[in-house]
Amino acid sequence: MSAQGTTSPLGRLAVSPGRRRKDRLARGAVLSATLLALVPLVLIVYYLLKKGLGAWSSDFFTTDPTGSTFFKNSDIGGVKSAILGTIEMVALASVIAVPIGIGVAIWLVEYGRSSWFANVVRFFVDVLTGVPSIVFGLFVFIVLIIGTGTTYAGWKGSVALSLLMLPVVVRSAEVILTLVPNGLRESALALGAPRWRVIGRIVLPTALPGMLTGVLLAVARAAGETAPLLFTAAYTKETTTNLSGFMNSLPVQIYNDVTSPTPRVVERAWGAALALVTLILLLNLIARLVSRRSRLA
Repeated sequence: MSAQGTTSPLGRLAVSPGRRRKDRLARGAVLSATLLALVPLVLIVYYLLKKGLGAWSSDFFTTDPTGSTFFKNSDIGGVKSAILGTIEMVALASVIAVPIGIGVAIWLVEYGRSSWFANVVRFFVDVLTGVPSIVFGLFVFIVLIIGTGTTYAGWKGSVALSLLMLPVVVRSAEVILTLVPNGLRESALALGAPRWRVIGRIVLPTALPGMLTGVLLAVARAAGETAPLLFTAAYTKETTTNLSGFMNSLPVQIYNDVTSPTPRVVERAWGAALALVTLILLLNLIARLVSRRSRLA
């Protein structure tokens, strides 16, 4: 018999030498492409660690940036206001986007299904997913600043970030809700439970781990955006909890520092960039762990 017709001790057909060569070539091509794709990532992480770790200190996270940046021995401050401002604006954006996004996803899965209006909503959600972030910033700038005749504010930055988060939350929540077995819904409905109770007591608790993953990914995306905040929240050096006034953030702090002619301020930008990447990395790791636990459960 030929090589393709012989059987192995396990009873399976032996793989021909030609197929083995093709398999090795395919594996080598995939491995080479993966290594090539990792080169930019490794370089970015290397430069962030090299440039950013030198700026980190105990004062870096506990002091605000100062205006004394042209004097050699002056204290230029840290990024305290930027970190707290980022947390505050992203938290408010999550409060706005997450309930609305999950509510839209529930309607699409539980009520809308394949209706024409649901298809229209899905289409526009997909369109919003691909819209550049600066467009959301310009929209909020025109509507809430120029349109109302008011000035920049932290809550307006949160509105812009919530528009960025909304399509991510909707699509991820819709996918997770779709994966909930219909048998759970039908069993509860057969026992006489109303649909709203089935959704609140059966569907949402089952889908909660997966939806939490999508929410964390949306938060990570919003935390790294610069353009919307430049048009809406502006910039201030002081730490503030007043979302009605100017508010600092890590992306905007990096943008302002990296254009400075003072080397120490540029070094602070590298430190802020490393802090931002670390924050986003932690959020993504949490999302991965939650997703993994939900699959194991």
